[in-house]
Amino acid sequence: MKLKSNLTIIFLLVFVIFLFNNISYGEEEYQEIYFRGKVIQVENLDSDKEGEISLEQRSKVLITSGKYKGKQIEINSFYKENHPYMNLKVEEGMKVLLVTNQAEDELGEVYLHDVIRDHGVYYLIAIFAVLLLIIGRGQGLKTIITLVFTGVIIVKMMLPLLLQGKDPIFVAVISAIVIIVPTLLTIGGINSKSVASIIGTGFGVITSGILALWIGKIAHLTGFSSEESKILIYMDSDINIRGLLFAGIIIGSLGAITDVCMSISSAISEMKQLNRSLGCSEMFQAGLNVGRDIMGTMSNTLLLAYVGGSIPLLLVLLGAELPWIRIINMDMIVTEFVSGLAGSIGLIISIPVTACFASILMWLDN
Repeated sequence: MKLKSNLTIIFLLVFVIFLFNNISYGEEEYQEIYFRGKVIQVENLDSDKEGEISLEQRSKVLITSGKYKGKQIEINSFYKENHPYMNLKVEEGMKVLLVTNQAEDELGEVYLHDVIRDHGVYYLIAIFAVLLLIIGRGQGLKTIITLVFTGVIIVKMMLPLLLQGKDPIFVAVISAIVIIVPTLLTIGGINSKSVASIIGTGFGVITSGILALWIGKIAHLTGFSSEESKILIYMDSDINIRGLLFAGIIIGSLGAITDVCMSISSAISEMKQLNRSLGCSEMFQAGLNVGRDIMGTMSNTLLLAYVGGSIPLLLVLLGAELPWIRIINMDMIVTEFVSGLAGSIGLIISIPVTACFASILMWLDN
């Protein structure tokens, strides 16, 4: 029965992935077309621009993707060491990303855009998937399916809705629910353990969102703490930038809270399987003890994740020797504090909630 229910959930997830992957969100219009190429010959030319350009390069490149695959072209590029835009030095055998303003029936002028980097990502994904299948076996396969499902929901549902100007907090909450329920049911099966995990995760994520919204209003957070959020102002859309901040906190805390809730529910379930005579209060206390052990490491995980992304900023602030009162009142710094602490508080709240519901549900199953 358990195998049948798990297979049903997996089938539904695969169907939803296929469905979302074939949804069109309107006509896509691109002014530029990108494709891959491989450098087969490079000629270094002397530059006569009074030292402004270190090196001018003329490269023969073989197009390796797209409509003009197999065609050889010549492109000119400039290289200057430590320059923010001209820091790409072309070498023979290098795989590069090309861009063109392509006409309908002919290839327009082609420019060197960047070096190809995605192969490294694909290798890591392959290693990750293989290890999941070797070590996790059936659970590893479920993990891969739920990861793909989560990615599809974010890319095909959440982000397009945000781009359309929908309320970010509402979209984040709905997306979290759509991710949480099938993911936990697939990993844990349709049982009391999964139900308790879903309830605990829901409480934790909602708590994080409410706290972030409340403190954000008190602290007058604008949402413009990153360069990317500032770029969104100039896009032709009605995106709620401030709401994106709180939506990000909700989604950012989802993974850690889900992990904690499933760990607590699984621990209580295993104890119940080993000792059927355990009472509700005993299971609750045991779940709390497990949660307390997890709490410290997971809270550190959330805080370190936010700090890790801000190391360059922290070094700039340290090097500038700004006073603490200036640092702690900066929008970007307070945003990081609110993100890390709101997520950690939601994680802490989810521990007793999950332990309570898991112990009650498993006691009723006895």
